[in-house]
Amino acid sequence: MVAVPVMAAVLTWSVLTSAPQPVISVESEAAWQETLADIDTEESGGESQAQLEHMTQQLARLQTRLMRLDALGERLTELADMSDGEFDFGSDPGMGGPELLNNSLKHESPDVQSVLDRLADRIDSRTQQLKLLEKLMVNRSVDSNALLDFRPVHQGHISSGFGRRSDPLTGRIAMHTGLDFAAPRGTPIFAVGAGVVTFAGRNGAYGNMVEISHGDGYKTRYAHAHTLDIKKGDLVSKGQQIATVGSTGRSTGPHLHLEVFHKGMAVNPARHIALK
Repeated sequence: MVAVPVMAAVLTWSVLTSAPQPVISVESEAAWQETLADIDTEESGGESQAQLEHMTQQLARLQTRLMRLDALGERLTELADMSDGEFDFGSDPGMGGPELLNNSLKHESPDVQSVLDRLADRIDSRTQQLKLLEKLMVNRSVDSNALLDFRPVHQGHISSGFGRRSDPLTGRIAMHTGLDFAAPRGTPIFAVGAGVVTFAGRNGAYGNMVEISHGDGYKTRYAHAHTLDIKKGDLVSKGQQIATVGSTGRSTGPHLHLEVFHKGMAVNPARHIALK
């Protein structure tokens, strides 16, 4: 009667260890088999048999959970393009240290509980890696959304660059603090980055204008618009349509005038758009 549950446990162990991706080391398997042999030689009652069955069920659940964590981790590293060895879901966490010999200590083979503890440690290691991977992916998403690299119009071309130029109305040399995108009237204008709208309306020579604050000292302006699709206080995401191209204000024809400011200083928008 003792042999029946033992044989069942051995069969369960064999099925579990035949999975495509082994998750228990040879040393742990040997410890499990040795423990089963010890139980087989003992005069065990119903309590020991119940404990063995309970341990076997625990082992199966932990192994299944670990395989799922490994599969999830490998998939996430592929999706995040981080499969360069920094995250390893296919091997045990590193361990080591000097061997301290003590002849007075009696050698005892590892028991079933030690096998379960080792599996639990592997699961904890995988969980920590997944938490770190999640944090890195969230930070990468936030950083990507904060970059001002989205092209503000999908049609047209740059008709005037950033810097000194001949003013199109007076012909005198003057500083041009943005980029001009010539495009047909009504062409959608998109936010180059995520932020909050701090101005939306008529603004003198800028005509119909939108101003967006992006944090970290950055803000963008979109001038000479025909129509405005947002209002002050709105939260906008990168690539969201905020207006349409027009020729309001001081303008010679339909175009978008884009400005980028960092801590109050105008910078060349082309440097940001070129990052895309």
